[in-house]
Amino acid sequence: MTLIQHIKSPILSEMQSFNSRFKTELITENEILTNVCEYLLQSTGKQLRPMLTLLSAKLCGEINPSTLDGAIALELLHTASLIHDDVVDDAYERRGNPSVKAHWNNKVAILSGDYLFSKSLKCVLKTKNLEIMNIISNIVIHLCEGELMQLANQQQTIITEAAYFEIIRKKTAILFSSCTEIGGLSARASKSQLEHLRNFGDYVGICFQIKDDLFDYTESVLIGKPTGNDLREGKFTLPLIFALDSAQDATKEMVVRMIQSKDFSEENIVFVSQFVHEHGGIAYAEKQMEMYKNKALEELKDFKDSEVKVSLIACAEYATSRDH
Repeated sequence: MTLIQHIKSPILSEMQSFNSRFKTELITENEILTNVCEYLLQSTGKQLRPMLTLLSAKLCGEINPSTLDGAIALELLHTASLIHDDVVDDAYERRGNPSVKAHWNNKVAILSGDYLFSKSLKCVLKTKNLEIMNIISNIVIHLCEGELMQLANQQQTIITEAAYFEIIRKKTAILFSSCTEIGGLSARASKSQLEHLRNFGDYVGICFQIKDDLFDYTESVLIGKPTGNDLREGKFTLPLIFALDSAQDATKEMVVRMIQSKDFSEENIVFVSQFVHEHGGIAYAEKQMEMYKNKALEELKDFKDSEVKVSLIACAEYATSRDH
C-alpha cells in the first residue's frame, strides 16, 4: 500500500463521491470547455487537498454534503489558480504534461480558469455557510496578493526569508489551511478544533512548498518541471535565499551577477545549483521543512487517536517525503 492509499483508506467511499460529483461539476455544453475539462481530468494529481478536507471533517464528526461541496469548491479554485499561474509564469508544462496554455493558448487558459473560479463559487453557495464562503473569498484575495508580491520580487536581486514565507503562505499554505478549516466547519468543529486544524493545514502547506522548492535543485524526470525552472522564472526560493545570505566568497558575487543579468544558461543553472548545495541551502531548507512538519503534528495531539488522525499524520509525512 502506498502512502497516498494509506491516507485515503478511511475515506474511500467519500472520495468516490467526491470524484463523481467533481466530474459532474465540469459538465458543460461548450465544446472548448468540455475539451479543457476532459484534459484536466486526465491528470488530477494526488488529490491531497480534498483528502485533507474530508479527513478534517471526519476527525471532528461526519462527512456530509457541505463537506463535499466545500471540497469540490476548493479543488475547482485550486485548478483554476494553476491554469492562471501557468499563463502568468509562461509555463508550458504542468505535472509532466503540456499546460492548458501550451495545449491551447493564453486566451483559452484565462477563460477556462475564470470558468472554474465561477463554478467554485456556485459550489460553495450550496453549503449555505457564510464562514465557508468567507474562507473561499479570502483564498482568492491571498492568491492574487501572493502572485503580485512574487512578481514584484522578481525585479529584486535578493529577497528576505520573511518575504519568502509571506509569499508561500499566500500562494500555497492558504489552500491547505482552508481545506482543513472548511472540513472542520462542515462537521461543526469547536473553535479550538478549528484553530488546530487551520494551523495544521498551514504548516503542511509550508512543508509542501519547501519540498517543491527543493525539487528545483534535484535532477529527476518524476518532478514534472525542468531543474532550475524557478530560477529561470526569477523566483527566489528558500535554498537560494539561505545560500546567498550565508555565503561570503567570490562565488556569491558571480551568482548575484547571473541573477541580475538573467543569464540562466544550462551551465549557469548547474553552477547556481552547486553553489546552493555547497553553502548549505538544501540542508537548511530540509531542516525548516522538518520543523514545520513537527509543528503540524503538534497541532493534532489533542484530537482522539483514530484511523483518521493517523491518515492526517501521514499527510504531513507525504508533504515532506514525496518524490514529485
